Amino acid sequence: MGESSSSSPTEEIARLIKRLSAYVTVKMSSLFSTSIPNLDSRSIGAIAGLAIAVIFTWRAIRTPPGEPRRRQPKRRMQSAETSSAAAQSNLGSNLPDVSLPHEDNGVQDVVDQFFQPVKPTLGQMVRQKLSEGRKVTCRLLGVILEESSPEELQKQATVRSSVLEVLLEITKSSDLYLMERVLDDESEARVLEALETAGVFTSGGLVKDKVLFCSTEIGRTSFVRQLEPDWHIDTNPEITTQLARFIKYQLHVSESKPERSAPNVFTSQSIEQFFGCA
Repeated sequence: MGESSSSSPTEEIARLIKRLSAYVTVKMSSLFSTSIPNLDSRSIGAIAGLAIAVIFTWRAIRTPPGEPRRRQPKRRMQSAETSSAAAQSNLGSNLPDVSLPHEDNGVQDVVDQFFQPVKPTLGQMVRQKLSEGRKVTCRLLGVILEESSPEELQKQATVRSSVLEVLLEITKSSDLYLMERVLDDESEARVLEALETAGVFTSGGLVKDKVLFCSTEIGRTSFVRQLEPDWHIDTNPEITTQLARFIKYQLHVSESKPERSAPNVFTSQSIEQFFGCA
């Protein structure tokens, strides 16, 4: 029985599955920087099916009303499993340069646009950096506040505007405690007022009870030990060194990286820079 010169919709789908399985898989591999030779035929078929849906929509928009459809030579249909296995074996350890024929360049452009990498949001970067840490402690001076010493807090307290967005994202995913050493009650009140004026207590999950004050550096260390956070953020290298044995991760905020630091202590010029929003 002779083969017809025209291809049926079923045969065209089979042809596209065979061609797009390899192409779309390569796009996904390059997008996620990992090879995926272990995908089974069902997974490859799902990927190809999604791409085919995009392609037929594009073709429907591209083809003017009344224009005759170009016929393609009929090809013997292969099973989805055979096509998927061939695509996987062709990938191997080195991904080939898979491309669609010149006649389907427009389709290829649609697929390329579909798999464009998406820039992560600040919230996603914060959660990724914190490694899903559920509790965070952070000192105020030099990190949240413009001031860098308790003596300066006796005159004024200024919240750094660039840190507010990061604080909000941290409070969305973690239990945040702020702490600082102060010299008098007036300094404590001044800090709380500055935080409230900046909107820290209204826009996020932070409350005044989670802002802790002490009169010594040892007191701040004790706060951190008692709270047992997943992350602690500080500017004092001596404190980060002392806590390295007890706290899972720490961020040392400093203009310069110390000569020696524990493997679980990271260094950055600011928390905005560390979380990728500076």
